[in-house]
Amino acid sequence: MATTIEKNIQFRAGDEGKTEAILYSLEFDQSELTKRALTRLGLCWLASIASIPIIFAHWVLVPGFFIAGPIMAMAAYKMKTMPDHAEGQCPACGESISIKLEAKDAIPKWTYCPSCNNSIQLSDS
Repeated sequence: MATTIEKNIQFRAGDEGKTEAILYSLEFDQSELTKRALTRLGLCWLASIASIPIIFAHWVLVPGFFIAGPIMAMAAYKMKTMPDHAEGQCPACGESISIKLEAKDAIPKWTYCPSCNNSIQLSDS
């Protein structure tokens, strides 16, 4: 089962200074990694089978999905932790914000404040 990890980071906004924030990440155990990898493999191979009746596109889709299955499964298996979101106070406007992160995002990362649209950087403490 995935567990949530908290890590202290900082929000920086150029000349406005910096504030403390918390990065929440999901950490997967071995069984969850295997389950996620097999799910991706099964979905790709299911899409490969489902694309067989498509008249001309199946010459590309079937091998493409068949090859993409193990590649996507290995990528999911190697991803032991995945960032979820960061919470803190914006150094520019002072409001409490939550920034949603993508699976491949890494710190340091530049993004925008959802309330004032100033650019802020998520960086290690």
